[in-house]
Amino acid sequence: MNSLTQSIARIVFVLLLLCSGGNRLYAASTIIVDNQTGRILEGVHANDKLPIASLTKLALAMVTLDWAELKGSNLEETATVPESAISTTGGINPLGLQSGDVLTLRDLLYACLLASDNVAAYTLADHLGKALPNATGLDSVGNAVANMNALARQLGMRHTLFLNPHGLDVTDKTEPYSSAADLARLTRYAYSKPGLAFYVAQSEREIHVQRGASNLGVLLHNTNPLLGTENIDGVKTGRTSRAGDCIILSSSHKPEVVRQGDTVYTTPRRIIVVLLGGTNREQEGLQLVQRGWALYNDWASKGRSAKSSNSL
Repeated sequence: MNSLTQSIARIVFVLLLLCSGGNRLYAASTIIVDNQTGRILEGVHANDKLPIASLTKLALAMVTLDWAELKGSNLEETATVPESAISTTGGINPLGLQSGDVLTLRDLLYACLLASDNVAAYTLADHLGKALPNATGLDSVGNAVANMNALARQLGMRHTLFLNPHGLDVTDKTEPYSSAADLARLTRYAYSKPGLAFYVAQSEREIHVQRGASNLGVLLHNTNPLLGTENIDGVKTGRTSRAGDCIILSSSHKPEVVRQGDTVYTTPRRIIVVLLGGTNREQEGLQLVQRGWALYNDWASKGRSAKSSNSL
């Protein structure tokens, strides 16, 4: 799909969403946050514990990027898809990855964040869990998930429990969960670090899969059709039968520049939107971003007061 065709398709998509705006849908939980200060501009049941589907992969990505930064590891390092990655993900494998396929860690990250591929997430966790310290002797994937939970505790995500690296529903009595507020905390952390923003802003990306003697090029398409609309430049979509429609969106405007005498003050402008338990993540997400900027502009016009009781 060329850029002109993509632009036309995006315009048509947004017009359809706007035309359907009268049939407003309501998610179970939402939050709108100023990324710079953590100010909560609006929250509805934002601390409720809910399943989050593939939004889980954002935590896996941050553990991976933090590990690579700490160890100076090259994301061109390769990982091999284990048989267990196929057998434990219920056949939900949009890229058609096979046991024995070899991919770079970078391409696995793209597969997780853009295509939301569960086999890729399991493979990345399996490789990462073997490289991370493992004092309690967990299996490799369990060790990666333990580090995802450790990151959650570090960020004050008190309403979060990860049980797998991909966010698929589980049949056990204990379900994985998080909250809109906790995912906003995770997203703010992601945007404070180098790397993640570039991944999630890509509408498509070609990755390479080494399968035996063949090097296969696979074109990934971002599951987030709102990219480029209302200055949206990320972040992640999710959907399972239990979680419903879920989405994290980031939207940025040009920094506000104010000159006072010889001093220039620059204020970055980015809002984070999290929506859980929806029925139409694109329509509801777009509405939330539009309302978010209206709330942001009103807050900014009043001096950007930052009460700790109303901030993450």
